[in-house]
Amino acid sequence: MRTLSEQSKTTTRPAASESELKVTHRRARAGLGSYGLTLAVIVASVVLWQAVAMARIFPPFALPSPVAVWQSFVSILRNGYGGESLAGDIYVSCFRIAIGFVGAIVIGVPVGLLMSRSKVVFDIIDPLLQFIRPVPPLAYIPLLVVWFGIGELPKAILILVGTIPVIIIGTMSGVKSTPALRISVARTLGATNGQIFRKVILPSALPEIFTAMRVGIGIAWTCLVAAELIAASSGLGWLVQFAGQALQVSIVIVGIVIIGLIGYAMELVIRKIENLIVPWREHN
Repeated sequence: MRTLSEQSKTTTRPAASESELKVTHRRARAGLGSYGLTLAVIVASVVLWQAVAMARIFPPFALPSPVAVWQSFVSILRNGYGGESLAGDIYVSCFRIAIGFVGAIVIGVPVGLLMSRSKVVFDIIDPLLQFIRPVPPLAYIPLLVVWFGIGELPKAILILVGTIPVIIIGTMSGVKSTPALRISVARTLGATNGQIFRKVILPSALPEIFTAMRVGIGIAWTCLVAAELIAASSGLGWLVQFAGQALQVSIVIVGIVIIGLIGYAMELVIRKIENLIVPWREHN
């Protein structure tokens, strides 16, 4: 009997590994296909851009070709622009984003949890939240400049103010979307309120919290660029503004592309962290 069981194990193991290999290969092919499609779209967009530039539908200064944009990128990468290096502008903008966005998460997530659990806290904060949320970030810039000058603090506060409503609302939505059946089962099994919060409510809310963070990183960049357009002497937003005033559209496009790429990279980092912390909601 032992021999038969060992034989059955040895015969079933290769089949299991074979199926796993097929699934792995299938996922790898799907991933390569997705990357290939993305690359094809990028190449087609650049080719179309080059064709429009060569057709002179717009003046060359208004729509420079991809080659001209690349040359401008190489130039500012080597020599900088407006007395600032490109690496310095990228570092300054990323630093401002990190301070404001992390501050919004550190404050927004606990506040959202408290608002969803306490009606008193909700009644106190919600009117302020609904008042702040529809106001454009540009409206706060004059006040912040008058109150705090043109240093780093007003830019971080602007990013925080613009991003924190999304984080709070996403956190509250995640808590409220927790299935009541899960809470009832936990209570039936003798879980305390603290255990229900840690083991049931918070894990259920995490997907919505990460979704709010992914939306918030885009808003954070919008707020940063708005601040750097008016009250800054460095950063990617300042680079775009300074080059735009000089009608150097190729450098403006370089700044826009860099902002888009960094913003997309930050969103991918948040997505990877979400896949690690919330593995049951894995993204492709």
